[in-house]
Amino acid sequence: MLRKSKLGKSWSLMLATVLTFSIVLAGCGGNNNNEKSSESASPSASAKASETTPAAESSAAASETPAASDLPEYEISLYFPGTPPKDEKAIEAKINEHIKPLINATVDIRMIDWGQYDQKMTLSVSGREAMDIIFTAAWNGHATNVAKGAYLPLNEAGGLLETYGKGIKEVVSDAILGGAQIKGKNYGVPALKEMAEEGGVLYRSDIADELGLTDKIKAAKTPADLIPILEEVKAKKPELIPLHLKDGENFNSHYFAKYDYFGDTKLEGAIMKTGTDTKVVPAMDFPVYKETLAVTREMYTKKLVNQDAATSQLSPQDALKKGNVFMVVSPLKPGKDAEMAASTGLIGKLAQHGMTALTTSTGETTGSMLAISSTSKDPARAMMFINLLYTDKELNNLINFGIEGEHYTRNGEIISDGPKKADYSIGAAWMLGNQFLNYVWDTESPDKWAQFTAFNQSAVNSPALGFTFDTEPVKSQVAALKNVQSEFAPGLDTGAVDPSKADAYLAKLKKNGLDDVIAEKQKQLDAFLASK
Repeated sequence: MLRKSKLGKSWSLMLATVLTFSIVLAGCGGNNNNEKSSESASPSASAKASETTPAAESSAAASETPAASDLPEYEISLYFPGTPPKDEKAIEAKINEHIKPLINATVDIRMIDWGQYDQKMTLSVSGREAMDIIFTAAWNGHATNVAKGAYLPLNEAGGLLETYGKGIKEVVSDAILGGAQIKGKNYGVPALKEMAEEGGVLYRSDIADELGLTDKIKAAKTPADLIPILEEVKAKKPELIPLHLKDGENFNSHYFAKYDYFGDTKLEGAIMKTGTDTKVVPAMDFPVYKETLAVTREMYTKKLVNQDAATSQLSPQDALKKGNVFMVVSPLKPGKDAEMAASTGLIGKLAQHGMTALTTSTGETTGSMLAISSTSKDPARAMMFINLLYTDKELNNLINFGIEGEHYTRNGEIISDGPKKADYSIGAAWMLGNQFLNYVWDTESPDKWAQFTAFNQSAVNSPALGFTFDTEPVKSQVAALKNVQSEFAPGLDTGAVDPSKADAYLAKLKKNGLDDVIAEKQKQLDAFLASK
């Protein structure tokens, strides 16, 4: 068993502290309905929490901002990935009723399909399009966009976070904020959610049970162990795609293979999250890289994988929603199967199986953030809205789950499907602020948030936890490497291209500045480790 370092234990304790506090907040939903406080809160904390109502939370959050009547009207644009649901505009209207008295603003939700999100944001950033709040993460080029000047720094003295984000600072620990910084600056507010990762698979449990495959799946320890299982699915259920893969969602993804890319999973040069060696090398230097390519290639040639894997724009969620997919690769957390089932219409038909160590790296602290665009015409108002997402229980649940009585029904902290559930099911709670304010679906474990805390505390910490690579000194090489990666990685990582092409991939990376980038990564990492 891997042991945590003293730093790792300290980090876990800090995470546990903020998550425990967040769990208390999750139980702060006492209102005129006398709902029960969260079971995971302590008795004393629950007693105190029960005095707080959503309206009081909103008032407290708003008290740090100018009076709404003193602010000019403003429409805040909010960009995040996902398929726009039928009732999006109805939810917007309810949100605007709620926030206008608080910050004299309305919000325009601009959801962009997963397959188009990164490209759309890249074009919008390059074109200096006016935007306000943007979902960003290590795995979709956060550090690169920071180097482009896409996002505003938030934590400067007297700046946006200090002035308009006091509620955020009360619930997001300095450890988490620090872990998301680039050169000491926060360019996004990390979501409060799971802060550990486990690679694994989500699969159709109803079909696995029917075919007698459940125990075999639960016994699988490596991707190779899945091959006979997928072969049986292909033989007995030919109408199904046994395994759906795509670029970024495969066995070579950082969360499954355990590469630590220091804040940008699309930029080569890594160490292993599960190791102790801090020498930065290309991912293809690790034995797991070529082992994974070989196994995935076997799956692909046997047609156990969707044959458009290299170019597919379908997210795992959307693939499962289509109903013709048996299994997807996914980062896991407690209740991920129930959460995904609720957003895909497969309630009671999905299960999860973890296949890797639990780890925490900067990629997790920066795995989901809300940034403020440098083209925003009112950054202060954008920060006021983000602050509400971390402190206002009514707003947080409204944007995530829709309208009570229509999209869900509620009994205390537990919610069930409403008559219009299918018209607003966005599966975006992990992207939008403080997830510990969320209600819990009746298909999930009632102690979900306590499980999240235990999950985070049990993780092994990457040796580079807290370090984010600054791409500025090698930004021209970074741009060239991104182009090379987009040319080779999707095909190799999904099995669509023969693994022998990995040598050509590495050669072209080196030709376009890989050695310079790795040297700069090593230099910055060494300085970071020395400073500790």
